Amino acid sequence: MKYNAIYSIRFCVFFGSCLILVLHFCSSKEKPTLGGQRIKTRKRNIAAPLDPAAFADAVVQIYLENDGDLELIAKSIESTDLNYSRYGDTFFEVVFTGGRTQPGTTKPDEGERHPYSILDCEAKRELILPSVIYIQKILRRRPFLIKNLENVMRRFLQSLEFFEENERIKLSIFTALAFSQKLSGLPPETVFQPLLKDNLVGKGLVLTFITDFFKEYLIDNSLDDLISILKRGKMDDNLLEFFPSGKRSAEAFSEHFTKAGMVPLVEYNDKKIFEVKVKEMKSALTTLISEEADISEVIETVKQHVKDAKLPEIEVVRILWDVLMDAVQWSGKNQQQNANLALRQVKTWAKLLNTFCTSGKLELELLYKVQVQCYEDTKLMKLFPEVVRSLYDQDVLAEDTILHWFSKGTNPKGRQSFVKALEPFVKWLEEAEEEE
Repeated sequence: MKYNAIYSIRFCVFFGSCLILVLHFCSSKEKPTLGGQRIKTRKRNIAAPLDPAAFADAVVQIYLENDGDLELIAKSIESTDLNYSRYGDTFFEVVFTGGRTQPGTTKPDEGERHPYSILDCEAKRELILPSVIYIQKILRRRPFLIKNLENVMRRFLQSLEFFEENERIKLSIFTALAFSQKLSGLPPETVFQPLLKDNLVGKGLVLTFITDFFKEYLIDNSLDDLISILKRGKMDDNLLEFFPSGKRSAEAFSEHFTKAGMVPLVEYNDKKIFEVKVKEMKSALTTLISEEADISEVIETVKQHVKDAKLPEIEVVRILWDVLMDAVQWSGKNQQQNANLALRQVKTWAKLLNTFCTSGKLELELLYKVQVQCYEDTKLMKLFPEVVRSLYDQDVLAEDTILHWFSKGTNPKGRQSFVKALEPFVKWLEEAEEEE
């Protein structure tokens, strides 16, 4: 009986506990409503309104608190949770001008400013270089900011006319140092393309800016380095576009950059112009020869190109030979056929060669050209004596020129074998001279 009573008590306690749980569950359920069941939705991120003014003031405050010490400023910026991804352009406005600028302009906007900006310091490279290094550190930690730097630089360069002359010099020094220090992926087109606005070019502002930029960059870098930047910016063939339209000439380019102390740049540009003109002349000649134009027309075309391009006589002779030989449809390995083709070409265009080989010096240059080509082109190597003989027969090469080359020629390419191959012809020339 005792045990039955205990079990009865325990059963009552267990049953009571279960009943309490059921009643609690039923009371916690939401009662149905006529509006239907309410479904809880997940909260979404709501974008905060843009506030570049507050961001700019915060960055300015960092500059002021650290008295313009860029090392300390960089550390402070690194430790802050400011939204640089949203306000990257504003950040670089503060770096360059000391505060926020009005949208789309270079004019200062409302808000706090600091006196340690790039445009506030003196126009000296040693004072601007720390800012370049400081920006480099920022970009290494936040590489996404490079696009914002591009945006701000593009806007400033397109607005050069709104800056004071001293400020334009500072921008040119900064730009040169940025490339010199290889500032994290800054593309050259960011600099060069915005400058090509007609109003800026026409006022001469671009030429002054680019001259200062070149001079500053060449202090620490070679001309080849500068040319590499120009090529990447697709400007190496278009340097005259920096000049006002009325001054776009090789003479104006030479005069301007010679006065600026950049003679190597002038020599480079002269070489580029020369290469372009040679290419144009070769193209025109190739077309005329392929069309089998009248030789008098070809001669007049060459004379016009020589006059326009002021090509040296020696270069003209070299070009003529290259074009004539390039126009030959050479046979594969048929040596005799190649010989016939070469000799026919010489005979056909002998008058053209004769017109421009007007001295012993030019004839010798042509002979050297034949020598080099026969040495470098295996299919022509054995044709050297035949080509020389043909040029002699067509009165292109004089006897004295051939004898001079034979005894005193200076070009070493294949000379030993060519001299030996030409011995019978030279001997014949000498004997004929003795008979006379």
